[in-house]
Amino acid sequence: MATLNYRSLLETNNYLRTLSDTTYWLCITRTVQESKLFPMNPYMLLSYLNSFYRLPTLLREIDAATPAEELGDRAREVSLKVDTVNAAWGMPAFYLIGREMLMNWGLLRPDDAVEDVVDVLDFSRRFNLSYHRNDGHITNKEFGDRGQFLPERTLQVFESDLHGVTPGDRLHTAATKLMAQLSQYAFLAHCECRIGLHNSGPYRFGDNRQLIVRDFFDLTEGDYPWLDGIATQLTVNNLTIPIVLKDTNFHLMDDWASFEAEPSYHADNIVAVGMYTSDALTDGYVQVGMENASTLAETMERYRRILNEATADLWKRIASWSREQMIDAGALVYSSVAKDFAHLAGTYRQDDWLQLDERAQRFKPLMNDEYGRDNLAEMVGLLGFPHQKTNEYAMARYSGLNQNMLSGIPYSVLTDDRFAPTVGDQLSGSSSLPPKSGRWTTSAGRLEIAEYNDRARGFTPEVLTGARRYRDEEWVKWNYPRAEADELYRLTQRGSRNLADRGAGLRRADLTRLAEDSSDADR
Repeated sequence: MATLNYRSLLETNNYLRTLSDTTYWLCITRTVQESKLFPMNPYMLLSYLNSFYRLPTLLREIDAATPAEELGDRAREVSLKVDTVNAAWGMPAFYLIGREMLMNWGLLRPDDAVEDVVDVLDFSRRFNLSYHRNDGHITNKEFGDRGQFLPERTLQVFESDLHGVTPGDRLHTAATKLMAQLSQYAFLAHCECRIGLHNSGPYRFGDNRQLIVRDFFDLTEGDYPWLDGIATQLTVNNLTIPIVLKDTNFHLMDDWASFEAEPSYHADNIVAVGMYTSDALTDGYVQVGMENASTLAETMERYRRILNEATADLWKRIASWSREQMIDAGALVYSSVAKDFAHLAGTYRQDDWLQLDERAQRFKPLMNDEYGRDNLAEMVGLLGFPHQKTNEYAMARYSGLNQNMLSGIPYSVLTDDRFAPTVGDQLSGSSSLPPKSGRWTTSAGRLEIAEYNDRARGFTPEVLTGARRYRDEEWVKWNYPRAEADELYRLTQRGSRNLADRGAGLRRADLTRLAEDSSDADR
């Protein structure tokens, strides 16, 4: 728990204002998210309330088991659902928007739940500082809308092992079709929202080429009970597909993991592709079907067939749901964006993350489509709630108006006690959805949650053990000839087709030479 003092409040309000400005910019510059199937506005509002009531208690338990900055180190080494759109932006933003809703209704004052707000934002800030360690920023927006989390050693393995493609060949066709199928399926599995998708980068790959990393999460049996029995032929729950494009400049990779490029992203410009998996139990990225181009194409084709059938199966299941079940499922997808923190820390309990708190349930009768639409628009678009206004001289960063999406904490909490410090730590909830019955799909097989937690608590990736955790990019720059640097790089190079045991000290020109040598050997 963070100490409540002047310094912690200054840091909290600074970070809160950054989130307020960034979230407003994201809301007014991205397309409106809507669905013909799910009541999205009602479920989003309910999710914010669920986040407000549940996150402080859950994050304190996680932080006590594994500190937030250590979780940032873990997330930076692989692709996990604690990423930009979910944990880095979504978790604190959803929590704070729930706080705004309650203030608008007159049920909360800005000094209430101050200990909760400070703890949630302290956790989020520490995670973000660690997660963004390689680029030295706290958000993608602060970095000019870039998300460059990966260290050189990982990018070297990607560049060395990705398979080249040309438009129309088998692997190019398989990759583009699989990514389209993954996007469609992930949207449906996540109640038609973007939380199951992530994009990061870009990374310079020379010769007018850039790499972006595309991630797809929760693809089969895992936390969501509605995926029990769906896509069970998949042996992995997450997929990472790095792709290299030519003649394409990705000038925006925002905190919603959306990208924009000049010229626009076009599949014909993809020149290299690969596929990996990772989760809370993997020591780095694990190759999937990467032995050669033919095997990768065959694997991608097989996964696409599985996901195509799974999409149809999931449509049939969801079509039988009531409106309340659709609202519950969507609200739980949104409010559980931080659930993979619990998987990393080994503290995950299904009812913690996949139930709606009784205190949030009280407001469900309000959540018709019209109220959900209008309330959300006023709160995050128009900023029309009276309490969102500040003094008449103020000019907000992006709007120029005297209005802020998120309200700060008054410093008067340091001198008076006329507030409720927390919402409490007793969690009780329910859901209209069928209970979970399946196991959890992991890199170690399909596990019961008790075993999954035990394995997670006892696991630390080798690159993060001991002093290795602090051997960052700046250290490597000054120490690459040392044995310790070689050791660090060799750990990441395990399983690489072309870089295994090469160690540190390689430049991109060396990778090109090694690739040419490998190609000559294959011939």
